[in-house]
Amino acid sequence: MAEKTLNVFEIVQGQIKEACDILGMEPAVYEILKQPQRFMEVAIPVNMDDGSVKVFPGFRSQHNDAIGPTKGGLRFHPDVYADEVKALSMWMTFKCACIGLPYGGGKGAIKVDPRQLSKGELERLSRGWIREMAQIIGPEKDIPAPDVYTNAQIMAWMVDEFAKIRQYNAFGLMTGKPIIIGGSLGRNTATARGCVFTIREAAKKLGIDLSKATVAIQGYGNAGSFAAELISAYGSKVVAVNDTKGGAYNPDGIDPVAIAKYKEKTRSVVGFPGTKNITSDELLTLDVDILIPAAFENQITSANAARVKAKIIGEAANGPTTPEADAVLYKNGLLVLPDILASAGGVTVSYYEWVQNNYGYYWSEEEVNSRLEASMVKAFEAIYDMHKQKNVPMRQAAYMVAIKRVYEAMKVRGWLD
Repeated sequence: MAEKTLNVFEIVQGQIKEACDILGMEPAVYEILKQPQRFMEVAIPVNMDDGSVKVFPGFRSQHNDAIGPTKGGLRFHPDVYADEVKALSMWMTFKCACIGLPYGGGKGAIKVDPRQLSKGELERLSRGWIREMAQIIGPEKDIPAPDVYTNAQIMAWMVDEFAKIRQYNAFGLMTGKPIIIGGSLGRNTATARGCVFTIREAAKKLGIDLSKATVAIQGYGNAGSFAAELISAYGSKVVAVNDTKGGAYNPDGIDPVAIAKYKEKTRSVVGFPGTKNITSDELLTLDVDILIPAAFENQITSANAARVKAKIIGEAANGPTTPEADAVLYKNGLLVLPDILASAGGVTVSYYEWVQNNYGYYWSEEEVNSRLEASMVKAFEAIYDMHKQKNVPMRQAAYMVAIKRVYEAMKVRGWLD
């Protein structure tokens, strides 16, 4: 039977429903959690360099603020759509709850290909999004951060525009900022570092020696490239990486730093000396110990799941595995470290950045990394215990841990009375 095509919004709704049912939650819990509390869509006019005006659709989804202000990235992408933004905000709620952060989930986007814009056009677009969203975001309401095709410079423009509107600096508005205006040390590597910490803990449980492990990484952007460096530091051998243009494979190992420099020059990992070209499907199904999907949603599907051989799959990307594929991986005995756990390092250090902004004292990179390690290990243990106790996949266990925490906040606040 062919896999049903689901958009990511339907996928996350199914994940929530499944966890609520296993936990025996009252129906109202799912009814509250199955959709965002708020969703805003705006039209952003931008004066282009050629004198024309273009209007770009912008979005912000705020899923649930029972535990605290909503938190989540802001992506610029030509193919982004409303349901994707909603789903990503929902994943963020559970990602924050998994780690125990005092946040709910948010997500934002602008439908644009930023690579087609000049620096001036990009700045005007970024400031335009803030002007349209200023009423619903803020350090105590909703805190955006970089995501796909956004970066620290874009966050800086947005913080500045917000300051003009409010007439005071509010550096806690955004995380992932430049260090000079309140950014946190350690933020750039946090998603990858958190993912590698969870892989390390999973390897201990399965008796895998990381110093002898082989690794394939799908997606060689920020998270993928840093994950390659960090896991190599444990002695693991990265044998395959890819990007949107193709992949590179060498069974004897690839130098993560050298191929990152090569990609910076050529804009792709394809053709890196000493490697052979490899497709994304071939990479996902290599006979390796560890697979790190660090690209986009819906990469491991019913079409390739049965051929995935990695013993541990550490999801550095959001939603890389479909529900049908999840069932196959679990049946085949593969340990999936779900995105809401494995990719939570970024939002964890974003929380640290927000905390530092709020009290005006900044930590060393060593302190940030140490706190991150403690948070990720604690979260992994709680979810692994639930996985073993209830005999459910790690993803279900993660949702169960997270939903219990959100439920407790909603209950004590009187949302369910």
